[in-house]
Amino acid sequence: MEFLVFFFGGIILFFIFLYFIPVNLWITAMFSGVSVGLFDLVFMRIRKVPPSLIVQSLITSTKAGLNISAAELETHYLAGGHVQSVIKALISADKANINLSFKQAAAIDLAGRDVFEAVQISVNPRVINTPNVAAVAQDGIQLVTKARVTVRVNIAQLVGGAGEETILARVGEGIVTSIGSSQSHKEVLENPDKISKLVLHKGLDAGTAYEILSIDIADIDVGANIGAKLQIDQANADLKVAEAKAEERRAMAVAMEQEMKAKTQEARSRVIEAEAEVPKALAEAFRSGNLGIMDYYRMQNMQADTQMRESIANGGSDSPSPSPKQ
Repeated sequence: MEFLVFFFGGIILFFIFLYFIPVNLWITAMFSGVSVGLFDLVFMRIRKVPPSLIVQSLITSTKAGLNISAAELETHYLAGGHVQSVIKALISADKANINLSFKQAAAIDLAGRDVFEAVQISVNPRVINTPNVAAVAQDGIQLVTKARVTVRVNIAQLVGGAGEETILARVGEGIVTSIGSSQSHKEVLENPDKISKLVLHKGLDAGTAYEILSIDIADIDVGANIGAKLQIDQANADLKVAEAKAEERRAMAVAMEQEMKAKTQEARSRVIEAEAEVPKALAEAFRSGNLGIMDYYRMQNMQADTQMRESIANGGSDSPSPSPKQ
């Protein structure tokens, strides 16, 4: 019974020994030409770094001719990086004659970018399709343009550089500027390559993680006549302004007419009021002896003569019309 206990206890201790002291990995590394100490592997296990990952990455990089130490890989793993992705990116960059150091690759990986994909795009450029870009030429015709932008990764500016959204925004801005500076939309339709040449020479890839290789106009469609619409809208606006001013003048004329009517009524009321004072003045003149009966009759005759003269001057409308002949 005691023999079995010691036997199984020895087996357990053996596996624990192999777990903390990965002799098989050390042997594999030695035969692969990788210089790594046995105690280094033990310390990796203590620091919770998988020794198999570090050893396999060292073997791969050494066979590819890269000079990378185990400490660099362990440090990158502890920083939260993807060791295998970095090794694959370095091997691809070395085969493609792209200058990429381990420090740069680690920085790109820790920045959250896929460093291996970045190297692949640097080797095989990517084509980015822009959305429909609407611009208006100087003759008022709208053109809807769609372009294809060929880019490749700029390794030196991959960390901190702007992404694809900035490239698309700058290309769209360049297309709008190019079409807007054209005298006629026919010029753009005849020579669409002028747009790509003008936009390409603006240096739109400055400060971005990509290098623009070419800008090709894929499609141009004629849109609406924006100039005519703007003129119609301006004419409608001018018409409404003129109508408003005419209505204002009419309202002012109506108000002035009402004011004149009010003044006329006021003047008439004053005349009536003054005429109402005439009998009082005559009565007072009679009482005071300033006016006699004969004077009053003469005044009445003068008024009658005045009315007759006015009637004659008006065409005799007040005189009796002659009777028709039988």
